[in-house]
Amino acid sequence: MIISDVIRESAARLREAGIETPEHDAKLLLAEAAGVELRDVDKALLMGSALEYDEARFSAMLERRAKREPLQYIVGHAPFRYLDLKVGPGVFIPRPETETVVQAGLDWMTRHGLMHPRVVDLCAGSGAIGLAVVTEVPGSQVWAVELSARTAEWTRRNLAETAKRYPSIASNYQLELGDATSLTTLAQLDGTVDMVITNPPYVPETDVPEQPEVRDWDPELALYGGSADGTLIPERIIERAFRLLKPGGALVMEHDVTQGGRLVAYAKATGFTTAITGQDWTGRDRYLFAEK
Repeated sequence: MIISDVIRESAARLREAGIETPEHDAKLLLAEAAGVELRDVDKALLMGSALEYDEARFSAMLERRAKREPLQYIVGHAPFRYLDLKVGPGVFIPRPETETVVQAGLDWMTRHGLMHPRVVDLCAGSGAIGLAVVTEVPGSQVWAVELSARTAEWTRRNLAETAKRYPSIASNYQLELGDATSLTTLAQLDGTVDMVITNPPYVPETDVPEQPEVRDWDPELALYGGSADGTLIPERIIERAFRLLKPGGALVMEHDVTQGGRLVAYAKATGFTTAITGQDWTGRDRYLFAEK
């Protein structure tokens, strides 16, 4: 069977299963089975050329995707800014919108000319935020906090893999297993941190995601914000960040599109002098930006 037929039949199967991007997913799985990049599959399709791939592996991956297992879990990795992070059951899959949260933090550090910023990543998950900072800002010191021991295994794995490309980060990134909202977590850093960048759990408990990939696979600990409107944990993160930050420091925190106004008000009530809502690439309210 020629590649175009493989993609067409595979995409049809995924479409029947309710997959929103069946052609893309079929091509990406085929690329994994062939050990090539997605662009190589596109090139083979365009040229009508052959492509050798592991048919058994491709069939098994296609079956998993048809059952709505996340594509990133199946291939075992996910892109995030300039990184390629390992992911699988037990860790939240990094999303493109979180890249805008990181960018807001990096832009602030650049504007303030911080050469050796002290940064804290609360609710580290895969390590996406903290590893992006420590690799993109030479000289930065990053402390990451993760509550789940199972998830922290993924954080450590990604630190080890990233350190192969950026050896200097090994001594500039520290992971602590603990509750990001606890006053005792990283207490030794209170009042000394330049920036806290965080993507805490914030999904309202009354708003269970419809997508099976999210609802059935993402860790609940990384999803739900601890209250009906999902703001309980984010509010506690605001309080913890305020103590960690030094005067003039800043917090960037991702949140649900419905939570902007409430969290801005909470940040100001906590003591932040300025607090605004930032938008993601689609123009939706996506993060709190607050300065102490």
